[in-house]
Order: sequence, then structure tokens, then C-alpha cells
Amino acid sequence: MHVTSVRMSDNLAEHLRDDEIHVWHVPYQRAQRRHMLHRVLAGYLAVDATDVALVEGTHGRPGLAGPLDQSLGFNWSHSGGDALIAVGRHARPGIDLERLRHRPRILDIAERFFTPAEAAALRALSETARTRAFLELWTAKEAVLKATGRGIAFGLDRIEISHVRGQLLLRRLDGGQVAEWQLLRLPLMPSLIGTLAWRGAPRQLKLWQLASDGWTAHCSESPR
Repeated sequence: MHVTSVRMSDNLAEHLRDDEIHVWHVPYQRAQRRHMLHRVLAGYLAVDATDVALVEGTHGRPGLAGPLDQSLGFNWSHSGGDALIAVGRHARPGIDLERLRHRPRILDIAERFFTPAEAAALRALSETARTRAFLELWTAKEAVLKATGRGIAFGLDRIEISHVRGQLLLRRLDGGQVAEWQLLRLPLMPSLIGTLAWRGAPRQLKLWQLASDGWTAHCSESPR
């Protein structure tokens, strides 16, 4: 495993290849709203965080405004005190994050909003395994929806996800070709469940973690 360290003031664009997607794990505070998102994007755009202007898409997906580099695609999600930010060139990533905790009525929710096959698969699991599997399905569906630019109103049952040999697999997407999509379960701490999705060719994933000093970031990547 190779580790790269940079300062947040560095030009992060120099570390982003066209065949990569960067995922940042950063702290989140509700009072700061999009502060960390602006700060990370500023590193790739080589501007001050206050100069990062965003616009809302039709279904609420944020995008870069005005003259900012439109080749840079991004998405973000937060849960509790954690947030994930996905960044890629010529890509439109979708990402979703949930904290692992006991959630009542999982089967009721799955039977109402998921596909019959997904609900049946969850029903066959133990209660402990069911909670994690449910959140993996939920974050995968949300990530795909965000990557398409649609909201949850599109319908969670119009997307079908299954587990195959420990990996998430997109089985069905109404109006889309599943072979065109990539779906990755992110290697996070056990208490967090996150999924990344994008349409296009496979890319290498690089995970960035902000250090406790708030200014240094460490990137871990697997060998190519």
C-alpha cells in the first residue's frame, strides 16, 4: 500500500489522473454546512475556498458554477460527524454514507421500497447481518441515484442491487444499461458504510484522509 501526504494548500489537481476517482473522508459539522466540500474542491481548482461557487441541478445535485473547471465532477454525503467527498475528471460520481446502528423496521422498509428479490435476500439473513446488508443496499441505491442526477423520488425499486462474492453488483437500472456502471463498496472504518458509483470505465480509487492538524492529508492507494 502506497501512502502520499500533501498539504491542503497544495495543488491537488496534480495528483488526480483521468483514470482515478478520489474519495475524501473528512469531519462534518452541521453548523459549517458545505465548508469542507468547498475546501476540498478549492484544492483541485487552485482557488480560495470562498471562490468555489456551486449551483443546484434539477434534482438538487450540486455542480460547479460559472467559469470553474467543468471537467471536474464531484458529489458528497454526510452522516453524523463524518462526510465523504468524491472527485473525478470527466466523471459524474455519486456517493452515499451511513453510520452503522440498529435500525428498527428494516424489513418493513425493504418490502415497501426495495425490489422483491432484495427484500427476500434481507429476510434470509440474521438480524445482525441484515442491518449491514440493508445499509449497503441503501447506500448503493443512493449512490447510483446521485450519479444519474436524480433524487430518491425516482424510486428505489427501479434499481436492483445484489451481493456477489462479497461485491455489490448493479442488476437493474430502469432506463439505463447496467454494464456501463461501476459500483464500489468503500473500505471505511467498521462503523461506517459508504458506496461509490459512476457511469463509465473502471477507475482506480484513491482514499484521502484529513489528518488531525486539519491541514495535512494522507492518500492511500493500492498498487496498479
